[in-house]
Amino acid sequence: MIFEDEFIKIELENSEIPWVKIFTKKEYKELSDCDESTRKRLFEAAFIVEKTMLEFYNPDKINWASFANYVPKVHIHIQARFKDDSFFPESMWGIRQRDGVKRELEIDKYIKFLKEKLH
Repeated sequence: MIFEDEFIKIELENSEIPWVKIFTKKEYKELSDCDESTRKRLFEAAFIVEKTMLEFYNPDKINWASFANYVPKVHIHIQARFKDDSFFPESMWGIRQRDGVKRELEIDKYIKFLKEKLH
C-alpha cells in the first residue's frame, strides 16, 4: 500500500516498469456508479500519479488502463512505458517483444515523491 485516504487506496504493481494501481475504497462496479467526491479524487490522484511518473522517470509514454474484468471493481492502472521495455509498444498484458532494459526504478524514492504530491 502506497497511499490511502477516505476515497481511494494506491498500490504498487510488481513489474519491470513503474506501475501504480488506484482503487476506490468503496467498491463500485463502474465509474458511473461512483459518487462525485470519489470520482473526483480518483481522477485527481490519477493525474498526480501521471505527472509524478513523467517528472521522476521521464518515460516515452504513460499508459492508463481500466478493464476491471478480473477484478470487477473500479480501479485504474497507470504505467510509465519505455520504448525498450519488454512489451512496448504492446500493453503490459500483451505479447512480449524483447528482453527489456533493466532499470533501477528507485521505488522507495518515487513513493516518497508521490506521497508528497498526494497530500
